[in-house]
Order: sequence, then C-alpha cells, then structure tokens
Amino acid sequence: MMPLLEFVLEGFVGGPQTQALLFALFLALYVVAVLGNLSMMVVITLDARLHSPMYFFLKNLSFVDLCYLSVIYPKALANTVSSSKVITFEGCIIQFFFFSLMGATEAFLLAVMAYDRFVAICSPLRYPISMRPSVCARLVLGCYCGGCLNSILQASFTFSLPFCSSNHIDHFFCDVPPLLKLACADTTVNELVMFGLCGLIIVGTTLVVLTSYGYITVTILRMHSGGGRHKLFSTCGSHMTAVSLFYGTLFVMYAQPGAVASMEQGKVVSVFYTLVIPMLNPLIYSLRNKDVKDALRRLGQRHTAT
Repeated sequence: MMPLLEFVLEGFVGGPQTQALLFALFLALYVVAVLGNLSMMVVITLDARLHSPMYFFLKNLSFVDLCYLSVIYPKALANTVSSSKVITFEGCIIQFFFFSLMGATEAFLLAVMAYDRFVAICSPLRYPISMRPSVCARLVLGCYCGGCLNSILQASFTFSLPFCSSNHIDHFFCDVPPLLKLACADTTVNELVMFGLCGLIIVGTTLVVLTSYGYITVTILRMHSGGGRHKLFSTCGSHMTAVSLFYGTLFVMYAQPGAVASMEQGKVVSVFYTLVIPMLNPLIYSLRNKDVKDALRRLGQRHTAT
C-alpha cells in the first residue's frame, strides 16, 4: 500500500457565492481576533501597572489564542478561495500537533487563572509569596508541558492509523474526529484515547475552576463592602464568561460520544472555539476590566502626546 502523501480539506460545502461569503466572514473575524489579542499583549507588556500575575496569565492566554488562529485560519482562508484544498501529510501533522497543543494549554491556563484569583481573594496576605514571578513562570511552563504531552499522545495515536479509504478530510483543518473517519482500521482505541484525554483535561480543569470560584463566592459574600464585592465579582465575571464559552464548546466537540459522528455540527462548533472565542476573549477582558481600559486610555494619551 502506497503511503498517503497529502490530504484534501473539504471545508464548508457551497457554491462560489457561499465560499466568498465565508471568506469575508472568516477574514473579518480573523483580523479582529489577531488585532485584539496583539493589542492585549502589547498593553500588558508596556503598562507597568499591569505587571501582575493575573495579567501575566492573561498575556499568555492571548498568545495561545494567537497561535490557535495562526495554525488554522491562514490555510482555511486560502482554501476557501482556492480550487486546490490540498495539505501535505506532514503539514496536516504539524497543524494538528500545534492545534492540539494550544487547545490543551488554554484549558490549563484558564484553570491556573482561576487558582490565581482564588489565592488573591481568599488569601490576600499570602498572595505576593504564593504567586511570586518564579511560581507564575513554572505554572505557565506546566500548562505548556501538559498541552505538549496531550498533543504528542493524540498525534501519535491518530497518525499511526492507516488512511486508505480516502484522503478527503470533511473539515477545514486537521482534527481528530474527521481524521478517524478516513482510517481503514478499528478506531475504537483512538476514540477512547480522545475521549479519555479530553475528558480528563476538561473535567480536571473544570474541577479546579469550580472549586476556586466556590471559595471565591463564599469569601465575597462575607464581605461587608458593597463596592468591593461588586469589583471582585466584575473581575471574576470576565474569567467565568471565558471559561464557560471555552469548556462548553470543547465538551460538545470532544468529550461526548456523538462528537465523531456529527461532522457538520463539529465544523460549526470548531469555528466557534477556534475563531469566535479567541476574538471575544480580548473584548471580554478589556470591556469588563477597568485596569485594562485605563491602560488603553493611558497608551492612547501617550501616543497622542507624541
């Protein structure tokens, strides 16, 4: 049997007008998402008042979202307006590896951000020691290492399968469910690995988030100051919104048995968590965060003055 040299990414079905509309929509969302995450990274880097653990994690979240976008959407946009939708076998592996890496890393980062808020609100006196720069750096490194381990396992199991039934991937990027559809071997073990790893990551990080916010809620409700209570709920609300969007779509896509069977639903869900959520995250954190809005205002005034 000849080794498979390339895949064809079929993307979304439709005629030229539909493809043109999808291209315009994807391009607009992509540009907004890239500019939003780059702006968040620049603002946090340049404004000394944002050099704290919370914003260090937020800057890494923006970086991960940028990587998400860069791995998937330049190729997806090119394929939307091209008659040739080919991606090489090696290119598919690389795309899948980094997409899987960034997806798991973002889940771990969101859990770390919840833990950071837990320590800041429930143990404020210990916070400077508990979340000192070296600890924050190790936590972020651990997120990337966890994401890399997930990616190595997923890629190893997926691309060890023989693909002989077809080379047409019913998706706009290389992902596990559509790739398993092309295998001409039993994929039960691969599906169990996917559900197991994704379920473990989602359940584990969700437990961290829920436990952290359980303690945070109790602590805030015990506060006597209404203003302080509102400020803390506002800060935590941004993170909870991002967490709910991200984990909800991941669960629909990977952590339930119907995921592999529903490719059309999977495409729509994939657009949501690989493009819409990375676009929304900077808006969620900037519009609901007074510190970020103040930093943007200061940078704007500094730019105007020069």
